[in-house]
Amino acid sequence: MDTEFAFGSTLMRSLLTRCLALGLAGLAATAGAQAQDAAKPVAIAVLNDKSSVFSDAGGVGSVIAAQLAIDDLGGKVLGQPVKLLAPDHQNKTDLGASLARQLYDQEGVDALFDIGNSAISLAVQDIARERGKIVVHSGSATAEVFGKACSPTGAMWLYDTYSLAQGLARSIVEQGGKTWYFITADYAFGHAMQNEVTKIVDSLGGKVVGSVRHPVGTMDFSSFLLQAQGSGAQIVALANASGDTVTSLKQAREFQVGEGDQKLAVLIFYLTSVHSLGAKATQGVQYLTGYYWDNDDASRAFGKRFAEKHGGRMPTQAQAAVYSAVRHYLRAVEAAKSHDGLTVMRKMKEMPVDDFFAPGATVRPDGRLMNDMLLAEVKAPEDVKQGWDLLKIKQKVKAADIMRPIADGGCTRLDPPQAAGTAPAAPAK
Repeated sequence: MDTEFAFGSTLMRSLLTRCLALGLAGLAATAGAQAQDAAKPVAIAVLNDKSSVFSDAGGVGSVIAAQLAIDDLGGKVLGQPVKLLAPDHQNKTDLGASLARQLYDQEGVDALFDIGNSAISLAVQDIARERGKIVVHSGSATAEVFGKACSPTGAMWLYDTYSLAQGLARSIVEQGGKTWYFITADYAFGHAMQNEVTKIVDSLGGKVVGSVRHPVGTMDFSSFLLQAQGSGAQIVALANASGDTVTSLKQAREFQVGEGDQKLAVLIFYLTSVHSLGAKATQGVQYLTGYYWDNDDASRAFGKRFAEKHGGRMPTQAQAAVYSAVRHYLRAVEAAKSHDGLTVMRKMKEMPVDDFFAPGATVRPDGRLMNDMLLAEVKAPEDVKQGWDLLKIKQKVKAADIMRPIADGGCTRLDPPQAAGTAPAAPAK
C-alpha cells in the first residue's frame, strides 16, 4: 500500500503540474490575444446616404461629425490611430447590407454608425448581431432596432417612431386635432411612424380617415396632397423624411394644403429642411429634435466648429448624434481596453454619456439611449436674425416621458439578460 500511495502521489503531482502549466499557458495566450487586440487600430465607418434624398440630414456632414469626435480624443485610442471609412449605401437595402458585410469581414471595421434608413438599419442590425459587432443607429427611426430586432451590440442614439409619436401626436390631439390623414413614405420608417401615431390617435378618441403611400424620392406629390385635402381631415400628417418632406411641404403650399382649418403635422424634420424651404414656408411648424445649434453654449460651440468644416452649414440632429455616438464608443473602447463588440457595448452602457448632445444620459440594456428631446418651432420670418437662426425651443421633453418601456418592446436579447426582471435571453442566432 505504501508503494501504491507513493506512486499515486507522484502521478497526482505530475497531473497537477501539467494542469498548472496548461492553465498558465492559457492565461498567457488570453493576455497575448488581449494585447494584440488592443494594439490594432480601431476602425469605424459612417454608413449612410451621401448621394440621394437623405444626404442633407446625414451624408457627408455625419462623416465630418465623426471626424470631430475622433479629433477631440486626440485621434488615437489605446495608443493607435482611429481609421474612419465612409461608404455610401445610396438608400438601397441590398447595397447597405452588402457594404456592412464587407466593412465587418474584409475591412476589419469594429463599429458602424448612422445608417439613416430604417430598412437598411434592420438589415445591418442582423449582420452585426451575427458577428458580435457594434452598430449605432443615429438617423434611422424604427423602434424595432431596440424592440423585436434588438441586439446586445446594437444601440439607438436619436429619435425613434415611438418617441416621436408620443411627443407630437399626443399634443396635437389634445389641442383638438382629432381626424388624421397620412401621406406616408413606403418603407419601414414610414409604416412604423404611421402605426405608432395611429395607436395614439385612436387611444385618445381620434380617428384616422385615410392614408396614401409614396415611394422614397417622389417628385410629384400632387395626387397624394389632393386626396388628403379632399378627405376633410383636420390633420394631414407627413410620415416621411428629409428630401421627401421638403418636396411634399413645397407642393402642399402650392395647393393650400395645411392652411385654414386643416393643419400639417410634420412627424420628422431637420434644420436643413427648414433652411431649404425658408421660414416663410415653414413658420409655426413644430417638431421634436434631439439637438439645435443655438440651444445653449455647448451646442453653439459644436455648431460653430462643424460649420467651419462644412461650408457654413449648421449640423442637423442626426449629425450631432453621430458625433456623440462615435465619441462615446471610442471612450468605451479606451476604458474597456478591447475591440470586442459585446465588451465595448457593455462599457458603453455602464458609462454615462459625456457631451453636449446627451449630457449624463445612459444607454439601457435594450440599447436605447435615454436622451431628452427638444420641442422646436420654426420662427416667423421677421424674427430670424441670420440664415440658420430658424428655431425657437419651446420646451425640453424628458426621455422618461416619451421612450417606450423595455417591457413593451419585445426585445428578447437584453444584455444583461436579467435586466428589467426578464428571463435570460436566448443566444443570438
